Amino acid sequence: MIINFVHSDKDIYIAECENLRISYNAAKQFRYTFWQHDFICSSWFSNTGIDLLYISFSVFIADRLCKREDASDNWSRNIELHIPVLEYTLWNENVLLLQNTLSFLSGDHWKIFFRPREKSDIEVFAENRWKKKTRSEKTQMFSMVSMLSGGMDSLIGAIDLLEAGKKDILFISHYGGGKGTKEFQDRVIYSLQTEYELLEDNFLQFHASVVDGVEDTTRTRSFMFFSHAIVMATAYSNCSKMIISENGFISLNIPLTFSRIGTSSTRTTHPYYMTLLKELLNNVGITLNIYNPYQFKTKGEMLIECKNQEILNANIANTMSCSHPDVGRHRGEKEAMHCGYCLPCTVRQAALKRANMSDTSRYYDRQFKLGDEAKMCLNSYLQGLDMFQPTQIFMRIQMNGSIKEHIEEFSNLYKRGINEISSYLEEFK
Repeated sequence: MIINFVHSDKDIYIAECENLRISYNAAKQFRYTFWQHDFICSSWFSNTGIDLLYISFSVFIADRLCKREDASDNWSRNIELHIPVLEYTLWNENVLLLQNTLSFLSGDHWKIFFRPREKSDIEVFAENRWKKKTRSEKTQMFSMVSMLSGGMDSLIGAIDLLEAGKKDILFISHYGGGKGTKEFQDRVIYSLQTEYELLEDNFLQFHASVVDGVEDTTRTRSFMFFSHAIVMATAYSNCSKMIISENGFISLNIPLTFSRIGTSSTRTTHPYYMTLLKELLNNVGITLNIYNPYQFKTKGEMLIECKNQEILNANIANTMSCSHPDVGRHRGEKEAMHCGYCLPCTVRQAALKRANMSDTSRYYDRQFKLGDEAKMCLNSYLQGLDMFQPTQIFMRIQMNGSIKEHIEEFSNLYKRGINEISSYLEEFK
């Protein structure tokens, strides 16, 4: 698939043999809200930050429009993108690193061609609006950005930061076409605002969705999610850290079996991916310390060690972990709910059992009984646990991405994560 991206009809560039021509600002193709926000940041976004955002849009659009079932192996696709950028030389020098980063993240073969561009009309308008606004209003100051997905891990991360007295945090959220994710984000944001007396300015929610997207695995969505936070960080001179809170067991993304059940799971915070992303940002001049405080914690350990158990317990049901949260609506329910059987749902329930916490969250199927997919997932998990060999942990970790440091810590982490899941699934054997 060859896709050419433009900002307006003024761009007459035509890619050789292009299959699709996508305009970022054509609502019939792609919808996003980034420029709709009234930013009162201390400076304007860097060109490289803006470029990264649009690169992530391009990648996400391609991810949604290219069916994996059309690939020769029904998985790895050949995707060629033609993207206009403000900092052409800088990105062209790092295109191979970008392609390698994306290939590891999504499992596809990426080929990217950049071309130079000027600022678009919408960017000029937004910057002028910002200049007028900052003349009359006090600008914001944040020392860090923190991802707030609406999931349990990011809630724990936010609580721990706020309990440590950190208030100069900009929490970044993203939601797509479905309504499930935003509902839970709204509840978490309201609770944090209320409990910690935060301002609305501490939270930004961004929407981005592809019209007529046909592929649901969307492994690159996290790249777009991160890019929103990264471009925001470039607008604050004191913002030097980006917090991504995810339990280390799930970040290793090691399949329990070699089947492709649960392929919607991603390599969002895999150590190797994070290494590549950090190198890419450094090469294009974006100075930002990306940090996962829970790299060596299981989800159960995160729950047990959370700094405010009262707030955590009151909000467990307000978080969403499921890989397809609209499952309830698809079956006639009015609200989004957890499916109960995907890997993230299973890890969630295992963690809550490990922490001995009650769970009032809504699940469609906690018993792995309703439908073939649920039964296949259970069989896959049980088969994986039966095959688990502690002596093979190092090999399993390396097969899913090169890790050169902290091998013992990751091995012990993986063993503890497996034990959490095994304990939870014992009753289903």
